[in-house]
Amino acid sequence: MINLGILHGITGVVAIILLIWVLVWKVYAVWMAAKHNHKKWFVALLLLNTASILELIYVFHIQKKTWHAVKKDFSRAWESLTSSK
Repeated sequence: MINLGILHGITGVVAIILLIWVLVWKVYAVWMAAKHNHKKWFVALLLLNTASILELIYVFHIQKKTWHAVKKDFSRAWESLTSSK
């Protein structure tokens, strides 16, 4: 029989990982839409919750970002957050 306490703990961890995944991509995609003055995309990305599917389509298909460019953007953002100025 499955121990429900362990299952509950695993479910919570998975939920937190998914929440972080969705928030990171949502913030990045909404920021890109605002930066490029894509008002309709901005509203759609901000209001629709699609488990980051819409955000990924926007970043990689509409903005035509490469994975390398996305990693570079994330690195710059992380450095600006963690630098002590």
